[in-house]
Amino acid sequence: MIQWRRGVVVEVRTRWAGAMEYAVRLASGDSVRALGYVDTVGELAAGTDVLLNTTALERGLGTGGLAIVVAAPDALPRPVDDVTAVAGHVVKARYTPSQTMVLGVDEQDSEHHATLADADDLAGMPVVVADLHSALPAILAGLREASPQLRVAYVMTDGGALPIDFSRTVAGLREAGWLAASVTVGQAYGGDLEAVNVHTGLLAAHHVVGADVVVVSQGPGNLGTGTRWGFSGTSAGEAVNAAGTLGGRPVCSLRISEADPRERHRGVSHHSLTAYGRVSLVPADVPVPVLPGELGGRVLAQARELCDSSAGRLAFHEVGVDGLDAALRASPVPLRTMGRGYDDDRAGFLGAAVAGRYAARMLQD
Repeated sequence: MIQWRRGVVVEVRTRWAGAMEYAVRLASGDSVRALGYVDTVGELAAGTDVLLNTTALERGLGTGGLAIVVAAPDALPRPVDDVTAVAGHVVKARYTPSQTMVLGVDEQDSEHHATLADADDLAGMPVVVADLHSALPAILAGLREASPQLRVAYVMTDGGALPIDFSRTVAGLREAGWLAASVTVGQAYGGDLEAVNVHTGLLAAHHVVGADVVVVSQGPGNLGTGTRWGFSGTSAGEAVNAAGTLGGRPVCSLRISEADPRERHRGVSHHSLTAYGRVSLVPADVPVPVLPGELGGRVLAQARELCDSSAGRLAFHEVGVDGLDAALRASPVPLRTMGRGYDDDRAGFLGAAVAGRYAARMLQD
């Protein structure tokens, strides 16, 4: 089911990367926030008539709670003169009205095809895997606190948003120099490099970007159903498998919360326990933050049980959090997870930051 609405652009509110947020007045007279992707609908001026998809907005969803500009029928972007002359034939968001064609880093027309044609080794490169997109800046803060000179690439999977331009986080981290490059894989698109799947995305990060460390997570917009298996973060376990299969060193960033009202997400989230304990099948390291009080004891016990039940596959590592508060507060982008800021759910960000700290130390050993 899709809810369509017509409206008129009132003003441009803000812009980041290839996305623009507009104030749009609906026929009812109500004003809504609407997101338009420049590559899809162009740059729209005040007074432009637009067709909106308001489904997520009207359902009151969090990350996706915006109207999306589907088209501006009277202000279409200039068409490509000859689409056959455009390099690349990888189609993403396939068979949807907004499918787009990109040049895959690993396809035949790419300058990097020869490099990746037979590549299948990450040469021990650390790969930090997280469930939520909001873990990305915290992981980077931990990495930079330990080794600020590291070259880091981000691989975005397609479990959440497909256009990376939706992420203000990635735009801000790229602008601040915290990320060397982004790679969008699967149906996700818009990164500095495009890849067919997580495997070629990781290989591109290593062989093309020259990354010292890679962070993998889904884009903004985690999907969960309140069931053991029904959540998009199972892709974290699959990314661990890809990293290990290719000779990387997987590092499992735990999803932790001290403020989530749902019991299944308190301490170590059941998403992490399922993704790393049941989906991932290769050896991996599990950095665990040393936190004070009852929460700290709960997190250590949950993580210990996760590793002990893996028959030696998952390695438990306690990591101190001293110095990470300052590193996290220095983030060039806001820290927010599930609608909560750093001071609302400090443990969640520290859990991600210790994964970054641990990965940086792996390269120092």
